[in-house]
Amino acid sequence: MSLRGRPQAVRQDLRNLFAVALLLVGVVAQIAAPSHLQAAERASHMQRATVFLKAGDYRHAVEACQAEVREAPSARSYVSLTYVYHALDGYLEHLATTDQWVRVEQLYVNLVTGRTEDLVDPPDVLARVAKELIQQAVQRQADVTAAMAARLDEALVKRLWQEQAAWRQARPADWWSGVPPQWQWEGS
Repeated sequence: MSLRGRPQAVRQDLRNLFAVALLLVGVVAQIAAPSHLQAAERASHMQRATVFLKAGDYRHAVEACQAEVREAPSARSYVSLTYVYHALDGYLEHLATTDQWVRVEQLYVNLVTGRTEDLVDPPDVLARVAKELIQQAVQRQADVTAAMAARLDEALVKRLWQEQAAWRQARPADWWSGVPPQWQWEGS
């Protein structure tokens, strides 16, 4: 090859190398991100918790809030988890006072199952016993997470509990199926 032809060959080699690099970047990007959902399109933990509360799926609502506490610990995330415990307790109390014991049993099954083995070996529990067990555990967990939230930001926690109290008062028949709108879980 003559000296004149070399710069063109070097440029062509650089173009080829650049094209291969772009191809590799595209492949790596596809491997790193789930193909069906990009990170920006996925719902946040709090958005999922809102849906779970509306559905009455308290196990998943608790798990979503626990994930939020793990990934973004803050007074607000601890208050959110505490609120879900309170919502579960409120719903359970509503079922008991309206004599809906079959739903108490369904709630128990929701909280303790989630594996396919549970379909062939379902738990049998008396609904009234389940109510007591669940309420005691939920109240204990709520006390723990509320204390953690207060240690992080007592003023914020006080404000959030005032908003939650107003929410409960405004919706006494179903407050446990959602969150105060100013908490903006759906837009999280």
